[in-house]
Amino acid sequence: MFASWLTFALLLGTFCAGPSHGEVDTRECLFYNVNYEIEKTNQSGVERCEGEKDKRSHCYASWRNNSGTIELVKKGCWLDDFNCYDRQECVATEENPQVFFCCCEGNFCNERFTHLPEVNGPMIKAPPPTPTLLSVLVYSLLPVTMLSMALLLAFWMYRHRKPPYGHVDVNEEPGLVPPPSPLVGLKPLQLLEIKARGRFGCVWKAQMMNEYVAVKIFPIQDKQSWTNERDVFLTPGMKHENLLRYIAAEKRGTNLEMELWLISEFHERGSLTDYLKGNVISWIELCHIAETMACGLAYLHEDVPRYKGEGPKPAIAHRDFKSKNVMLRTDLTAIIGDFGLAVRFEPGKPPGDTHGQVGTRRYMAPEVLEGAINFQRDAFLRIDMYAMGLVLWELVSRCKAADGPVDEYMLPFEEEIGQHPSLEDLQEVVVHKKMRPVFKDCWLKHPGLEAMCETIEECWDHDAEARLSAGCVEERISQIRRLTSPPTSDCLVSMVTSVTNVDLPPKESSI
Repeated sequence: MFASWLTFALLLGTFCAGPSHGEVDTRECLFYNVNYEIEKTNQSGVERCEGEKDKRSHCYASWRNNSGTIELVKKGCWLDDFNCYDRQECVATEENPQVFFCCCEGNFCNERFTHLPEVNGPMIKAPPPTPTLLSVLVYSLLPVTMLSMALLLAFWMYRHRKPPYGHVDVNEEPGLVPPPSPLVGLKPLQLLEIKARGRFGCVWKAQMMNEYVAVKIFPIQDKQSWTNERDVFLTPGMKHENLLRYIAAEKRGTNLEMELWLISEFHERGSLTDYLKGNVISWIELCHIAETMACGLAYLHEDVPRYKGEGPKPAIAHRDFKSKNVMLRTDLTAIIGDFGLAVRFEPGKPPGDTHGQVGTRRYMAPEVLEGAINFQRDAFLRIDMYAMGLVLWELVSRCKAADGPVDEYMLPFEEEIGQHPSLEDLQEVVVHKKMRPVFKDCWLKHPGLEAMCETIEECWDHDAEARLSAGCVEERISQIRRLTSPPTSDCLVSMVTSVTNVDLPPKESSI
């Protein structure tokens, strides 16, 4: 710790090159973490930026200025933030913050950092003071004093060091309703490895007693997202087998170094995106994943009356529904998570922040892309249904039931506009040309997949009011599965007379 303190004192921000023009690809950043012992990371090194394909990556640095001494706090990769666009130099512009922060674009652009406050008028420099006997004594004794203080600080930190295990305090925040969890008091928790990185932070696999859990860590800048996701989890009636199980929320650290932890159940298979990248799926597996996913979203969208002392549960719109936010149990049951952007529609209460263009760009509905949203409950639920249509297409694209080759996994619209589409690209393709991901001919020759494609088309309909509800999708998939269920695992078509001749359930008018 003493060595780290001396390192902070030697790091000074310097000026970088002039501004850039256009998007700069950022793949690697210098990494530093003053809390590396607590957070179980390296102290310094190089971090590879592995954000989502359609989002930009940046580098960042944060530091303190204690009377002219620079104390580095953190360096690393920073996910898509318009404040960092087209900046090749890492420059903090706030007047006098407790912790300085800057971000930039370009490999290792956070190697140098500086502070240039935005001031309105010239700065007047005072004339340099004439050296006096007192100042000479001060400058002579300063190194000895600083060394003594550093030793005292190191001794104090050694005596008050934190153990390698954290704790979970489910009743930490006054006035917060305790979550529906079997936790009582404090339990030890240890971070093991990072499993994913997202818009609002990273997700760790951790161990709590004899149970593996997922710990989503938000920086203090994203407190609103942490608070919103925690509040959604604490909404009455949010216990459901197809929704992520919440365990606890916790604050770590103090002031601007505070981190916000959200603890939930852990699923070793990870997200649906990760699973489809490495695996093809059978028809039975496709039906099971799709049906349980639709069941979870239908429950999320539903107004549930008071039940067993809990509730009533309001309708909730997810607003960032995508395959990356769908987890899989070991039996491939779908679990919906990541409610940081979710909105609750409680009778008599405003829904909160309903800013239109949120979520992941690739999964945005046409009305979101063109900024023509009707800010009502049903409109937000229909936006989720458009995204569900795209996720169902991802499932079908990796199904081996059709008589033909299974292509490598691709995101929706990746074939049409690539891995990093701009907002303008999507507006042109989705809104103006009304294009959707393509159905292969061999899919339409399989009776079950053909019926699934018909359902997908009604989910991503350009007319939002014509889209199916999640409950209707669940019912349709259930019916398709029953009609195509073979007596053995892979003897599918022989039992089916013709799925396409069956009347599918009608659309619901609930959304």
